[in-house]
Amino acid sequence: MTTDLSGALHRLTSRVRAFDTARPRAWDSTLTLFWTFAALVDASGGWRNTAADPTLPAWLVAATTLALAVPLYWRRSNPLAALTVMAAAALVSAASGAFLQAAYLQALPLFHLALGRPAGTLLRAAALLVPPLVVGAVRFPRGSWDQHIVPTLLAYALVALLGITVRSRRDERERAVRLAATAERARIAREMHDIIGHNLSVITGLADGGRYAAAKNPTRAAQALDAIGTTSRTALSDLRRLLGVLREESDPAVRDPQPTLADLEPLIAGVREAGLPVHTELAPAAHALSTGAQLTVYRVVQEALTNTLKHAGEEATATVTLSVTEDAVVTTVTDTGTVPATPGQGQGLTGMRERAALYDGTLECGPPPNGGGWRVRLHIPREDSPS
Repeated sequence: MTTDLSGALHRLTSRVRAFDTARPRAWDSTLTLFWTFAALVDASGGWRNTAADPTLPAWLVAATTLALAVPLYWRRSNPLAALTVMAAAALVSAASGAFLQAAYLQALPLFHLALGRPAGTLLRAAALLVPPLVVGAVRFPRGSWDQHIVPTLLAYALVALLGITVRSRRDERERAVRLAATAERARIAREMHDIIGHNLSVITGLADGGRYAAAKNPTRAAQALDAIGTTSRTALSDLRRLLGVLREESDPAVRDPQPTLADLEPLIAGVREAGLPVHTELAPAAHALSTGAQLTVYRVVQEALTNTLKHAGEEATATVTLSVTEDAVVTTVTDTGTVPATPGQGQGLTGMRERAALYDGTLECGPPPNGGGWRVRLHIPREDSPS
């Protein structure tokens, strides 16, 4: 029963919020008309139950009531101006002895001041709210002076605290959204770097090989052109899939899956076609890593081989080793280039290290222990590790 009531209340609140967002002026008009009607009902006679002087003329009570209710329409667009007009009407109400209950409507613009204006504005609001209370307590004392002032001020303080609390939570949500957007942009940048950088390097290698083979071996040149076409189509497909996440109405169901360890062999085959001999020692480790961690291994191998193609020289060879220990999966890419195949300090190295850190892994880049060439070593803890 409690769950059903909570769910119904949540749905009602969501609908009201959606209506408010879609039609703010309609909502402001509705709320203003409601409170104006309620205030006029009180002004028709009920106000005398709390008034210090019930003999006041009807026109004064009606005018003061409207001055307390109508400014609510501007409580969001200009809350300080609305509160100023209402405070002036509250001062008339207190000085005349009407003590109209509509004066409590000042809490609404006060809430919006706390919700969307600088904290210093609340001091100006206090300067508007206090004088009517003091004047009423002095002109028409009822018991001790604080009985008329303190409870009302406490109520206003609670309203201001509520506005500050709502504002803080809203700011936290907006900050979380901004951080998520920043992280997504960084992820997309890494993916685009990996896709474009690797495939262009492969295409460059194929084109160079095809150019040398064209004169002596036309068949080999034709094979290189076919491989260039295949690599280009693959790159375009990957880019379309990646850019699809930026479309507001993209359908996740039609996106291709991200690469896993099963895609390492086709990746390495493409590098071999580009002219880089690659030796592999790949242990079956798919069961030891999540899909995201497998993508990390794939991208690190892709980036390392791309750097070898770019920087290691024509006579270089590479070795890709993937091994499974009791508590980790270790991936090593080593080349024999005379020029270090370092990824530098740009997007490549940063992206590899960020990917490794996402899964509590480590990345080491540098010359291998026996000297010569370059080595990239990725260590990712196994999720099914006893530790």
